[in-house]
Amino acid sequence: MAKEKKSALKEKKGIQAPESINTSSIDKLKSKRHKQPSAEDLISGILKGDMTALSRAITTIESKNPSHFEKANTIITGCLPHANKSIRIGITGVPGVGKSTFIEVFGSHLTDLGKKVAVLAVDPSSSLTKGSILGDKTRMEALVKNSNAFIRPSASGDSLGGVARKTRETIILCEAAGFDTIIIETVGVGQSETAVHSMVDFFLLLKLAGAGDELQGIKRGIIEMADLIAINKADGDNIKSAKLAKVEFNRALHIHPKKSSEWQPKVLLCSALKNEGIEAIWEQIQDYIHQTTKNHYFQYKRSDQNKFWLIQTIEDHLKSQFFNNSDMKLALEKQLQLIEENKTTPFAAADYLLKL
Repeated sequence: MAKEKKSALKEKKGIQAPESINTSSIDKLKSKRHKQPSAEDLISGILKGDMTALSRAITTIESKNPSHFEKANTIITGCLPHANKSIRIGITGVPGVGKSTFIEVFGSHLTDLGKKVAVLAVDPSSSLTKGSILGDKTRMEALVKNSNAFIRPSASGDSLGGVARKTRETIILCEAAGFDTIIIETVGVGQSETAVHSMVDFFLLLKLAGAGDELQGIKRGIIEMADLIAINKADGDNIKSAKLAKVEFNRALHIHPKKSSEWQPKVLLCSALKNEGIEAIWEQIQDYIHQTTKNHYFQYKRSDQNKFWLIQTIEDHLKSQFFNNSDMKLALEKQLQLIEENKTTPFAAADYLLKL
């Protein structure tokens, strides 16, 4: 008689949970997890440099839940007197230029110099699923283990300009937590990376050689905003083309009008992979801060940015109130139906809704 074949799944008995589990400890742990800290607790934790409190506070201010709005405002107001004590650096470039690798090496260099570095990495959100990968911590494996570094990935959501909706408020919280260097890594979509320029002191543009970008140097937009262009991946067989690109970009930069800061942007070569040229980039940033502080442009720019974000905040609040109003939701739904039935135009519908 044939032997009955045993299933591999039934070879061994499953491990049973021990009977000596302390149920009261489990209940206590669960209740602690569900307990939400107050705004005052989070502010206190941030000022003490508690990374958990900082992370939870950022999550609160990023929330679109109207019930979190007041708590978020309290946190920002409490942190504001302890902010504005950092250098804010925006880093952008096309996808594939090596932003994450560069930031990891650059951030490690700064922590070696005794700096406390916060990296706010913005990931693109899917227009279909609205989701983001948020994988920057995985790609900056060495920096994430550094006790003097903090990495916070955020989804760009429906925000344009390469940054997340609440990036500027997050900067304030990080400064209050004691970080003296804030790095903002943008989505990296090319010519539209403009919003980050309105929240940083120094704007670094990473470029690749041999990708046809040399001709882009004469274009307005993002090149015009850059305080420094760094041609990354200048190693191995790429060195020759990187040097040629450097010459072309230098020529292009001299065509642009002189900046209000009186700073002349430069072009440098670097290799994040080989850890080359990183120190020279930091020296350029220090020279820029020194020059703009001396001629008072640094403070003027910060003040100008605050005015810009006042207008931006008003626009965001008006938009939020408009779409969260229950009466407006019904009216909007009706107008969308009329548009679908070709009984009105989008412009007429918008005019009608705004008059309400």
